[in-house]
Amino acid sequence: MAVHQVVALVLPPQSTFELACAAEVFGMERPGLPGRYAFSVCAERPGPVATLAGYDMLVGAGLDALAAARTVVVPGWHQRARPAPPAVLDAVRQAHARGARIVAICSGAFLLAEAGLLDGRRATTHWRLAGELASRFPRVRVEPDTLYADLGDVATSAGTAAGIDLCLHLARADHGAAYAAHVARHMVMPPHREGGQLQYGPAERPAAHPPGSLAPLLDWAGERLHLPLTVEDLAARAGLAPRTLARRFADQVGLSPGRWVLQQRVAAARVLLEETDLPVETIATRVGLASAANLRRRFHTLVRTTPAAYRRSFGSR
Repeated sequence: MAVHQVVALVLPPQSTFELACAAEVFGMERPGLPGRYAFSVCAERPGPVATLAGYDMLVGAGLDALAAARTVVVPGWHQRARPAPPAVLDAVRQAHARGARIVAICSGAFLLAEAGLLDGRRATTHWRLAGELASRFPRVRVEPDTLYADLGDVATSAGTAAGIDLCLHLARADHGAAYAAHVARHMVMPPHREGGQLQYGPAERPAAHPPGSLAPLLDWAGERLHLPLTVEDLAARAGLAPRTLARRFADQVGLSPGRWVLQQRVAAARVLLEETDLPVETIATRVGLASAANLRRRFHTLVRTTPAAYRRSFGSR
């Protein structure tokens, strides 16, 4: 399998965290995991690049590095009140025109919008910046609440941890659910948060379980996906009324209980399709979707492909 070239375009003053989101997912070697990506960094002018953390980073490559990238990451653009450098806009447009995937983390969406890559299309950014993005670029369909929006050739994310969510989502799209889950485990991150989830909720499974946390219930349900699990079952386990449970799911997970269970079942099916040669009917039973027909329908709704096509792309057997 060819190594996927990921190049991060840094822009002063660069956010170190947003750059680290991409570097952690695409640039780290991890034991037991094959190297799928080659990660590098470039800038408009090679040399010292100021960061928001008060120190400079030394970048050796210029914009010509984007010519070899299959994915270009813009990890924030903190001079968004000023016009972006024309050479940077041209380089991003050229990379997109030749087929590279362009990814913006947080305020990086402003640079993509200025380049015209988001005209008439969905995009998101940090909730605090969403109004500004919509006002300055009225042709962009800004989604202020979502974690990330992946359009295939262009992707944008909200701020902070949503950048990691988007990068893990892209790794999943490139190399399958098991690969992305392995990376997430090393990062001690939830393996999958849907892009449509709200920006405002906490992570699905915090390390410590505060009073009222759904984490114990999510763990319990995740071990019983092969069994029938209704909202009433989940509510009874949690000792809550179904309506109260639904409110807590909305607050903590950003989904309804039924939607969360369905996502977990499809995620489990993805791993089985990747790592086993079990028939689709057997997989459907193991993940609680009852029949191959139901699995195919649900799988296509969430993954936008068939189980057979997914197995051909990501199966290890």
